[in-house]
Amino acid sequence: MSKSKTVLGTLAGLAAGTIVGILLAPEKGSATRKQIMDKSDNYMDQLNSKFNELSHSISEKFDTTKKDVQFLAGKGKAKYDNLKKDVKNAASDVEHSGY
Repeated sequence: MSKSKTVLGTLAGLAAGTIVGILLAPEKGSATRKQIMDKSDNYMDQLNSKFNELSHSISEKFDTTKKDVQFLAGKGKAKYDNLKKDVKNAASDVEHSGY
């Protein structure tokens, strides 16, 4: 299971448990609603923070992979250019040798 799914599952479980606990507590409705709103704001802030961390991590991995691909493409192009030059030289040698 991925790290993000584990975090989201944990946050959802905590939120559900907190809401059930608050709803079963013997307090006035207005106090209960305020607690629910406060907790939900707190969980949304945590969820937003985790999402931003995940987004940043994905962005960093994408940038690293992009640089790796560009490097490998550059190496491949250099090898292709060298091989192309070798083939031209070999063709020129064959042409000059009279074959």
